[in-house]
Amino acid sequence: MRLLLVEDDNHVAAALSAVLARHGFDVTHARSGEEALQALVPESDGFGVVLLDLGLPDQDGYEVCGKIRKRTSTPVIMVTARSDVRSRIHGLNLGADDYVVKPYDTGELLARIHAVSRRTAHEEATGATETRVLLGPVRIELPTRQVSVNGMPVQLTRKEFDLLALLAQRPGVVFRREQIISEVWRTSWEGTGRTLEVHVASLRSKLRMPALIETVRGVGYRLVAPAA
Repeated sequence: MRLLLVEDDNHVAAALSAVLARHGFDVTHARSGEEALQALVPESDGFGVVLLDLGLPDQDGYEVCGKIRKRTSTPVIMVTARSDVRSRIHGLNLGADDYVVKPYDTGELLARIHAVSRRTAHEEATGATETRVLLGPVRIELPTRQVSVNGMPVQLTRKEFDLLALLAQRPGVVFRREQIISEVWRTSWEGTGRTLEVHVASLRSKLRMPALIETVRGVGYRLVAPAA
């Protein structure tokens, strides 16, 4: 898999590139936001994943993330020293697929890279059997992956849409955390649990319907169908 590493620290990039190469990745190193965007021009060979450090010298990392998402659907994993939920949600709202918080374990990073790449491959190989889900004011168009509330479009990331679509399959039914992680992230890795919580929080915020997704303490989540 080709991977675009966006990291301004050459020592960190060299060490990480060596590790990724040992695990079969073909790494391209971009030292700034502008270099990253140049590497992602439409006519370039495709990357499987973009690993984006937010501490860049020329542009705000969140701004770069937003520009990348407008340019390509390639999965983006943010690398950040900011551990608060608000910062993570902001990144997800801009189109990031996942994040890792510094300092991180190399095994954690590799697991997240493989998880987002597996999910992308699965989406490309399969299609939805249904076309539309209506839940009160919420409309989910499965083939086009579009969501609207009261007729107003809501921009969701890949994982946010997958999570909502999964819960919407059976409104009122509790989905275990392990089941959601397996279906949406295609992994059983326990560290993904915190990512799930952030994605749920982001969905509630974007849809402006906090009660739509209910937390079932100690078990998981369920979608509470709103009144029409």
